Amino acid sequence: MSLPMPLAAARIPPYFLNTDHRQRSLTQLRSKHTGLEQYIYLNGLKERDPNLFYEILLGNMLEIIPILYTPTVGDACSNYSHIWRRPEGLYVTIENKGHIRQVLRSWPTGAAARIAVVTDGSRILGLGDLGANGLPIAIGKLDLYIGGAGIKPTTTVPICLDLGTNTEKFINDPLYLGVRRKRPDTAEMDEFMNEFMEGMKEVFPQLLVQFEDFSTDNAFRYLEMFRNKYRCFNDDIQGTGSVVLSGFLNAARLASSAAGTPLHDQRILFFGAGSAGIGVAKQLTSFFTLLGMSEEEARSRIYTVDSKGLITADRKGLQEHKKYFARTDYQGPPLTSLIDIIDYVKPTALLGLSTIHKAFTEDVVRMMASFNTRPIIFPLSNPVSLCELDYTDAIHWTNGSVVFASGSPYKPHEFEGKVYEPGQGNNMYIFPGIGMGAILSKARHVTDSMVEQASIALAGSLSADETSSELIYPRLTRIRDISAQIALAVIRAAQKDNVDENSLFRNLSDDALLEYIKAKQWQPTNAHSLPRL
Repeated sequence: MSLPMPLAAARIPPYFLNTDHRQRSLTQLRSKHTGLEQYIYLNGLKERDPNLFYEILLGNMLEIIPILYTPTVGDACSNYSHIWRRPEGLYVTIENKGHIRQVLRSWPTGAAARIAVVTDGSRILGLGDLGANGLPIAIGKLDLYIGGAGIKPTTTVPICLDLGTNTEKFINDPLYLGVRRKRPDTAEMDEFMNEFMEGMKEVFPQLLVQFEDFSTDNAFRYLEMFRNKYRCFNDDIQGTGSVVLSGFLNAARLASSAAGTPLHDQRILFFGAGSAGIGVAKQLTSFFTLLGMSEEEARSRIYTVDSKGLITADRKGLQEHKKYFARTDYQGPPLTSLIDIIDYVKPTALLGLSTIHKAFTEDVVRMMASFNTRPIIFPLSNPVSLCELDYTDAIHWTNGSVVFASGSPYKPHEFEGKVYEPGQGNNMYIFPGIGMGAILSKARHVTDSMVEQASIALAGSLSADETSSELIYPRLTRIRDISAQIALAVIRAAQKDNVDENSLFRNLSDDALLEYIKAKQWQPTNAHSLPRL
């Protein structure tokens, strides 16, 4: 029951309107002592006042993003069953098989939904199988869609597919939120996934599905099964690959210019061959094909390493997704040491997607610097606790010559009187723009060309100041403008591939279309002045 106006006004402090409630909320946030406490606070703020939450997000991107996503979201997922406060997303469980459409229809947005992030919790960041605790990954990614591209909050759907977990400590945890059973075999999971995707298309006909943090084999499997049938993509494979390709385009230009060598002389060594590692490697073949190389020539410039060493085609029991880059030109004894592999390959670039903390030792980094004027080193594993190389070490061990990008955020570092600013290969640069472009163009599918053009657009989005500072990624404070430029490139690629169903955009100039995209970016209403009664 609403209060009479005088009584309602009496519950608002008399000088509330003379103060800035955004600043008050930021002060409360900053008073929290741990990232997890800050995450819980922001979670509660979003429930109480979504507009205020997104105002604060948009005004303080660099401070808030590491709380909503990496690195803090890893802690939120690991502890989700213990910090759960309220329903935040949609759980579709293995027990719903046969009735998945009814579960999907319970989501209030219905046909107005435009973007869903879907995880099965089987490989959350580098933390492993977290089961039903994986939902914050989907929530966090959608907050980045909203903040980064301006997707309307009410059109987003965070989904966790609760198929059980193989992690015993969760099954035995009395507070665990999920189904207490082992994960299904391939046949049962295929049945579930097919019913789920058919239901998604029926219940949410305009929806784009982003798959997130599936186990390696299933990530590749379901991307291949569904990519030409539904409007979907996999951020770990395609998004990570796209953002790394973009950074590598700029890094290679810096390194080749310093060394006086042609761009096509790049040789890339991947340390880590899971879904992210191989997905990125496949995307980076575009770097070479864009220079005019054949696919076979491009593939020959890329080497992959897993826990057993350099991946070669003669290895017994080689997993299917690792075969594409398996070397056929090495005949010696197995190379198992990263130092020995680097000495053999002489790579210009070393990329880490292994989730092995500090795997890039001082010897490894100094060896890279010994035969590269500007060694390219991208330790991309998330969160920071799993990153292969800390930024300060990279600067010191290369005397500042490193071209660096990490997956998690690092602060600028001063070395010998110069301040060095790290790059961050953050998927947030890419997936919001891909999503917005796919949604606005009403693309039937997300094509390889759409992902590739997103990379090129990001690489070309550096400002004059960012270029002169030798950055390889733009600063995240410009993310909405960057996302709009990427969305434009994605729409044009969809048109070229004839997968767009919004033909009206074909008649617009690039300038007019970019203006339209920016006009469609959602903004929170300025409603922070009055608290909810």
